[in-house]
Amino acid sequence: MKQQFMTLPNILSMLRLALVPVFLFLLLTERYLLAIIVLAISSLTDYLDGYFARRFNQVTRLGQLLDPAADRLYIFSTLVGLSVTGIIPLWLALVIIGRDVLLLIGYPILATMGYGPLPVHYLGKAGTFALLYAFPLLLMAYIWESATFILEPLAWAFALWGVGLYWWAGYVYLRQVWVLAKKRS
Repeated sequence: MKQQFMTLPNILSMLRLALVPVFLFLLLTERYLLAIIVLAISSLTDYLDGYFARRFNQVTRLGQLLDPAADRLYIFSTLVGLSVTGIIPLWLALVIIGRDVLLLIGYPILATMGYGPLPVHYLGKAGTFALLYAFPLLLMAYIWESATFILEPLAWAFALWGVGLYWWAGYVYLRQVWVLAKKRS
């Protein structure tokens, strides 16, 4: 694993972090088309950082921490923005954020046992992927009423699959913490 700091994947993750306040500003000032574009760019950087890290052997410890942190902040801020504006119901935001809050319990437990964060599981990646598709689609369904009949069911399908996979991955992570804790005691 490389120890470099300024790799292309890390720069893309930092760009995703920098776009969070830009997206929120655009969303809250009702510049929806620009918000969708920023949301799409953010989703693309999430895919590309992982692709480039593997393709060009630029996997770094910083990247392993930065990418999931950027995902969590991006998802959290998007949920808050979309629920505050009434684009999504509050319950959807709370269900997704609740999973992350629950997982936060595992980090101190892992740290006290001398472990770092658990490796990302493919279920978590799949859930995040589905949510990253759902958010722009939900926003597009909100602003383009003529296409709502197509966009809204598609957006909700991605959102609900994303929630299911997200929670399933959460269960897998908590189970891993439990197994490590049992081995330790």
